[in-house]
Amino acid sequence: MSMELPAHVAEALAERRADDGGLRRAMPPDFYTDPAVAQAEQDAVFRDGWLCVGRADEVPDSGDFYTTDLVGESLIVVRGDDQQVRVLANVCRHRSSPVAEGKGSARQFLCAYHHWSYALDGDLKRAPLMDTVEGFDPTQCGLHEFAVEEWMGWVFVNLSGTADPLTPQLVEMDEYVAGYHTEEMRTVKVGPEVWPVNWKCLAENFMEGYHLTPVHLKTLHPMTPTSLCEKIPGRAGFTGYKSHYPPEFQGRPPFHPDMTEEQQRMSMMVWVYPGFVAAISPNSSVYMSISPTGAEEVQTRWGVITREDLFEQDNAIDRWHFAASYNAEDKVRLTALQQGLNSRYAAAGPLAPDNYEGCTWDFYQYLADRLLP
Repeated sequence: MSMELPAHVAEALAERRADDGGLRRAMPPDFYTDPAVAQAEQDAVFRDGWLCVGRADEVPDSGDFYTTDLVGESLIVVRGDDQQVRVLANVCRHRSSPVAEGKGSARQFLCAYHHWSYALDGDLKRAPLMDTVEGFDPTQCGLHEFAVEEWMGWVFVNLSGTADPLTPQLVEMDEYVAGYHTEEMRTVKVGPEVWPVNWKCLAENFMEGYHLTPVHLKTLHPMTPTSLCEKIPGRAGFTGYKSHYPPEFQGRPPFHPDMTEEQQRMSMMVWVYPGFVAAISPNSSVYMSISPTGAEEVQTRWGVITREDLFEQDNAIDRWHFAASYNAEDKVRLTALQQGLNSRYAAAGPLAPDNYEGCTWDFYQYLADRLLP
């Protein structure tokens, strides 16, 4: 994979992987602008990694489905008759036309081109006039099904089918987040968006507390100021930090009985590589599923989930509007950042202390392992 990278980018990644104990610096600007880097990441990082496609509660009943795109692949997320959540390729096995669009509930998926139809588990049900074709075997013509795992209520897919299982990689993260029981939370709203930003810039921004006070002075700073960030040890599959609340902040009840006193007074910031990030709070969570659509464009399918109590109090949608407000602040800053990265004077500057930009450093280690020999 390293041959696909520009030589100086590969060298910069190797230097950061070595981590000689000196001044830690960001990656060079074209790490975030070069199409060759973006192509290498698509092949070695996204197709071989675990990618979040949403929440299991978005398809609560048998037949419920929605479509989504990830790194050029159209996917169907569906709950089958056996109540299992599956992710299927949205590509007819006849002439490759899509078999579903949008979201809804269905008893089968029907290709509008030649009316091949498929069961909820992807098996081919009917192929008009094909029974006279010698050698045709309907059992070999089902929709492609991808490897799927659920974690804390989120659904992850591996497009290559070769990735190591996900949940064992997150065991050490579980000790920080299990008490929140996000699997019991319910989706408020999901908002797919495309930003004119490199995907790494968006993921790094979500997972560094250094900008919280400067960028979100009136939104996030009153509850999660930069000064109270506390990084946790990163591992091969994840990194994260604790975003503590100041004493005067009233917190975010209701609290799950399994939460510790510390968890009641903080949000846990989680990054499951490569592109899933979440701010897990006592009564709600904001998350993003991030994937590149180009070197300088990113698709984010972001959502808000809350405890049932907030729905009963008609407060759930308020969490969505609040998240939308600070996401808009980030979009302004990141759009400007992307423009700056294209300047001939852009440089790889020094990173802030570990509690504030340490997750970015962990991320460099992860990418080095994926992109270098």
